[in-house]
Amino acid sequence: MNYEQKVRKEIVAWEQQLFKPPGWLEKTSKLIGNRINNLIPPKMHDIITATIKSIVRTALFGAEYTPKRAVQRTLNLELNDQEAKRLFSLYQKIAVAEGAGTGAGGIILNVVDFPALIAIKMKFLFELAHNYGYDTKHFSERVFILKVFQMTFSGPEQRAKLLNSIKSWDSDKELWSSDTEYSKNMNWETFQKEYRDAIDFRKMLQMVPGIGAVAGAWANYSILEELGQAATNAYRLRRLNESTEN
Repeated sequence: MNYEQKVRKEIVAWEQQLFKPPGWLEKTSKLIGNRINNLIPPKMHDIITATIKSIVRTALFGAEYTPKRAVQRTLNLELNDQEAKRLFSLYQKIAVAEGAGTGAGGIILNVVDFPALIAIKMKFLFELAHNYGYDTKHFSERVFILKVFQMTFSGPEQRAKLLNSIKSWDSDKELWSSDTEYSKNMNWETFQKEYRDAIDFRKMLQMVPGIGAVAGAWANYSILEELGQAATNAYRLRRLNESTEN
């Protein structure tokens, strides 16, 4: 079995895991998360929602997350994957340290944690794009990053749509050559709600006195784990599709 065949098998296993029905723990976490969420003051919800929107817009329309590293166009997929593992390990450690620090600081510092964690994730995704040979100066590549982000933290129905778009990105990317079209079509309300639903239970736990630091570290570790798997496999899919076409 060559390396590409091995990767294809891993992607199939990942897709099966992606659409696995939620277990008892996940369902219970959702219920508890909703209850905890209802205790958070509306003003704090508004701040978090506005922050999510602001950071995502910065990723799409600004240059803040554009990596200094050159776009890797010459490496083979195996070498790209090795570098992706190194990048993931680095950013997961940064996220864990950030979650532990803000978790230990109570509810005020946890407000800071939301934008900090999203920024870490965006920086990781931009770095990963350049690692696999895709230049984030192109607007369509930023849209791809956002689709990967959304897919990771969406419900099953939306996740399936986003995965299909990722699989057919060679044609879909032509729809996103300008930021004007994307701004008109972006459903911010759905994006924010699904992201918040996916992480609320884990992030709310770190506001509990006495366990905040441990819960914050665990939350950020697991959130980065999910994003790392989704993003790496999304870029592997693109590379495999391109190698088939060539």
